[in-house]
Amino acid sequence: MEQQKTDIKELFQKAFEFHKTGNLDEAENLYEQILSLNDNNAEVWNLLGMINLQKFRLSKAEEYIKKAIEILPEPYFYESLAKVYLEMEDSKKAIDLYSELLKISPDKFDYLFNLASAYKLNHDTENAISVYKKAIEINPTNTDAYYNLAHIYDDIGQPQESIKYYKKAIEINPNDIEMRYFTALSYFKNRDYGHGLEFFESRLCRQTAIVTQANTYPNLFNNKPIWQGEDISDKIIYTYYEAGFGDVLMFSRYLPLLQEKCKKIIFKPQVPLVELFEYNFPEIEMIRYFKQEKDMNFDYHIPVLSLPYALGLNENNMFVGKSGYLKPDPAIVERYKKEYFNNDNFKIGIKWRGNTHYEMDRVIDIKSFIKLFDIPNTKFYSFQTFEGADDLNEIINDYDITDIGKTVQNFSDTAGALENMDLIICNDTSLAHLAGAMKKPCWILLPYLYNWRWHLDLTKCDWYDSVKLYRQKERGDWDEIFDRMYNDLSKILN
Repeated sequence: MEQQKTDIKELFQKAFEFHKTGNLDEAENLYEQILSLNDNNAEVWNLLGMINLQKFRLSKAEEYIKKAIEILPEPYFYESLAKVYLEMEDSKKAIDLYSELLKISPDKFDYLFNLASAYKLNHDTENAISVYKKAIEINPTNTDAYYNLAHIYDDIGQPQESIKYYKKAIEINPNDIEMRYFTALSYFKNRDYGHGLEFFESRLCRQTAIVTQANTYPNLFNNKPIWQGEDISDKIIYTYYEAGFGDVLMFSRYLPLLQEKCKKIIFKPQVPLVELFEYNFPEIEMIRYFKQEKDMNFDYHIPVLSLPYALGLNENNMFVGKSGYLKPDPAIVERYKKEYFNNDNFKIGIKWRGNTHYEMDRVIDIKSFIKLFDIPNTKFYSFQTFEGADDLNEIINDYDITDIGKTVQNFSDTAGALENMDLIICNDTSLAHLAGAMKKPCWILLPYLYNWRWHLDLTKCDWYDSVKLYRQKERGDWDEIFDRMYNDLSKILN
């Protein structure tokens, strides 16, 4: 018996050392050996549960920690179980456990922080805010608490409050570029670009764009500065894409302002945008794929989303081009008209999915559109491309929908097809920005938690005169939006 205790003690010391240093497989193996010798060891069951939590085997983690609690109902083990429920996103069980733990240790920061996080997960905004504030009172230097509190205020449409807490986090950690970026988005949502643009310069996609171009043109980028608003009347400036298609379409409105300030612009957009921009900005040199460094010549460079900051814009002059700043190639318009649009129906283009790498909330089930298909004298056209295009197969045999998405090679084709439409109905995606930039009527369908660029007042669109915004009234409920659109569309057609 004494020898077994010695063996267990030695095994535990080795296992715990492996656990501390992150060697989870070895630690797990040794913990299991201990339990084979003595399965009544509550501490080992708990640690084995924590390893399973670290490996995201959550059901096993719950099972093992519950065994520890059966043997010895220590508060520490209940804390472990609460962490598992939080990771499982079982907010109600997590709330119950952390509430009980706080009766024992009412001033423990971790309990308060995790309870607030569970309330946030449960969409209980009032309690989440209250408990995060209590956590901050206990530990006023924890930036995660400030971030989560700010994020909640963003979600409930109080950007001024969110800015206050983001800034407190920045005071603690001035080099936190992510916090600076989110501060920018809160300013933007509040339509305050005068303050927000400076914070926006910390965005990661800006750094990525600069690094990418520096790798392409290392000698030039070592010697040529980023434009910060200096006099460039006799200079050549190189600007280049960052982020997604929608962002570049939206910020291309600033190219004419840049043209007024410099001698020449060289612009590298994403390849599918080149033809559209070549047609609309014939005096700008477009780079389609790659240009040898020896053939490149510029005095300054700047990523395209930094243009409004360098141009010194604010909320009073940001929204240039509201009445349209992109036009389609007439030849492409005519080609599409002859092939697809030569009818007297009210022509409606639809799209339901964008880049799901960033946000699934913006994805709409294609079947939600079915409600609109029965409205008389309408003809529907799908502009969905790439991811989500196969969704059309679910309904195309039952409804008269023309698949335009499979015919387009680039945004110049898309613009030519769009020009033939009477209305576009789509999620928050690049098609919406193209329609708005062309001054085509467009209804954009927004999730309950929507992107900063549409601001707080959704009764109008600051960026595009032709856009109307429809936002979910409850998370995930697209049906109510389609009911509203059905009524609005019926009124237009009648």
